[in-house]
Amino acid sequence: MALIDVGGTVRHGEELDVEKVDTWLRALLPQLSPGLPEVTQYSGGASNWTYRLKYASHDLILRRPPAGTKAKSAHDMVREYTVQDALKPVYPVVSDMIGLCTDPSVIGCDFYVMRRIEGIIPRANLPKELTLSEAEVRQLCTNTLDQLIALHQVDVRAAGLERLGKGSGFCKRQVDGWSDRYEKAQTWNVPRYTDIRAWLKQHTPEDSATCVVHNDWRFDNVVLDANEPSGVIGVLDWEMATLGDPLMELGNVLAYWIQADDNRILRQTRRQPTHLKGMLTRNEVVAYYQEKTGVSIQHWAYYEVFGLFRVAAILQQIYYRYHHKQTDNPAFKNFWIINWAIWRRCRQVIAADQRAAKQGAH
Repeated sequence: MALIDVGGTVRHGEELDVEKVDTWLRALLPQLSPGLPEVTQYSGGASNWTYRLKYASHDLILRRPPAGTKAKSAHDMVREYTVQDALKPVYPVVSDMIGLCTDPSVIGCDFYVMRRIEGIIPRANLPKELTLSEAEVRQLCTNTLDQLIALHQVDVRAAGLERLGKGSGFCKRQVDGWSDRYEKAQTWNVPRYTDIRAWLKQHTPEDSATCVVHNDWRFDNVVLDANEPSGVIGVLDWEMATLGDPLMELGNVLAYWIQADDNRILRQTRRQPTHLKGMLTRNEVVAYYQEKTGVSIQHWAYYEVFGLFRVAAILQQIYYRYHHKQTDNPAFKNFWIINWAIWRRCRQVIAADQRAAKQGAH
């Protein structure tokens, strides 16, 4: 079925030692069908490498760090496995964890295996074979937001995840951390963001709450039910999950939320189907989140600007590598132009916020 997300040929130089993995797996799953699995690999690869191991009896996913990873903290398989394993009983859309391997004699690095969730992954555009009405698109949108809200309402203690984060001060740490990263990755042809970073530091609030945050919540990290495509049956890529402020996460989510009336440059950056008729606008998402959670957001502009600045910093870190010829991927060539578009949007949000504050003072 063309709708279902499937892997492709394993990339050259990224092959698995399938026999060793199979031997390790059989100790955990004695009921595995005979023979080696069919191995395919999912596209991407800038982050952790993801393989499908298809047995007659089991459909599994293996995740491992890229080759040459020096710092375990950058691609921490133990942490990624532990978070999902702890969440599964209280947050059912996480995959079933099968096992974690920290024995370097198997494939030379930590890795883990989980059950594959079969479904549709909505990328920049929905699959051509999938036709959703405006009402179904809206349902897909709200179902995805409902899963984000459900995650933010997980009982951290009940899940045993109290030690996942660093405690209070998440908002300040995020602003300081991304500001430092941006400075280190700056090139001559991009905005400095000096005034925007100063504004963020000046307006950093106390944490609104502390909860589990996914930290990379986008439509292409959810799995939809192939029989009921507006239904979310899985949430993927827990690499960056931590304990943090839910409103910071909402700001990050909406920084990627490109809508139909955005300018041409921003529309070209779209990586998810948020432009479709039926999708909530960014303002509607904020209103929906407040209505469903009962949270009253006092200064949304701060979270919106932070989310945008964080995306700018992520793009700039990638562009820095292109600019200094550490990669020749042509997809990164115009990231500096996108950076200017994000800078302008940050300034527009701040200007509107300042106007609103002046009007409120009169």
